[in-house]
Amino acid sequence: MAKLKTQPNDMNVSDLLDKVLPQNKREDCIKLVKLMQEVTEEKPVMWGESIVGFGNYHFKYESGKELDWMLSGFSPRNQNLTIYIVGGFENQEDLLERIGKVKKSVGCLYVKKLADIDLSILEKMIRRSVETVKKRYAEFN
Repeated sequence: MAKLKTQPNDMNVSDLLDKVLPQNKREDCIKLVKLMQEVTEEKPVMWGESIVGFGNYHFKYESGKELDWMLSGFSPRNQNLTIYIVGGFENQEDLLERIGKVKKSVGCLYVKKLADIDLSILEKMIRRSVETVKKRYAEFN
């Protein structure tokens, strides 16, 4: 079975953040680290070369494939900040309507800058996501 490329590693989170440009995006990343660390009660860890993840969980697909992944995380991409809402958006519609200027995919929010969104709503979304993941995969741990 092929191993997932994106794994937690010993790379330094600060080294990644120090390279983020422009300065306002770097400051947004620092805010996200503080927010996600508070919500998850986990320290930031590099996953791959460009994702800052918090916590982890193990789950098993019905097919039998097993995977370890982060509870939450983000990546400072060139176009935007990608925020991983691992628990999905099924129970988040009320918050999505109020968060501000974002785009979304299956498990990600794409934000140009944190000033475009309501951080208290983002905190609630991350909290719900983490709770969903912990509840959903508790039977597999």
